[in-house]
Amino acid sequence: MRSLELKIPPPVVTLVIGIAMWAIREARFVIAVSPLVRIVLTVAIALIGAAFISGGFIALRRAKTTVSPMKPETGTALVTDGVYQLTRNPIYVGLASFLMAWAVYLSSPVAILGPVLFVFYITQFQIKPEERSLRALFGDSFTRYQARVRRWL
Repeated sequence: MRSLELKIPPPVVTLVIGIAMWAIREARFVIAVSPLVRIVLTVAIALIGAAFISGGFIALRRAKTTVSPMKPETGTALVTDGVYQLTRNPIYVGLASFLMAWAVYLSSPVAILGPVLFVFYITQFQIKPEERSLRALFGDSFTRYQARVRRWL
């Protein structure tokens, strides 16, 4: 399965899964939720996701290292501060949050499969290859960071 590693940019994976969630939203029953509650929860979860994404990008930019998820071997610094103290993958946490917000907005229990699928796919085909590259680049520093900070949350 290594042929899928680092091939599809995570935002594209997010978009494809989001479209699939929309397509299957009515394949099963929809949960009746007040529109106000649904919108408030959707916005809150999306804002949390946006905070993780922007925090991740800001930390990477400050460290003057790559933000490209497709070429982790080009990293020039191991970023462990800011939001990277909470999760090793804040941008992916943010994208997963967007999908969770979308699932809430769709009010479809089957839509929850979208974020689950995203986490599985990104872990297998994006994060694990990135971790191999970071371990090769930063050695024990990355191993210590891995032991201290969770992959997701």
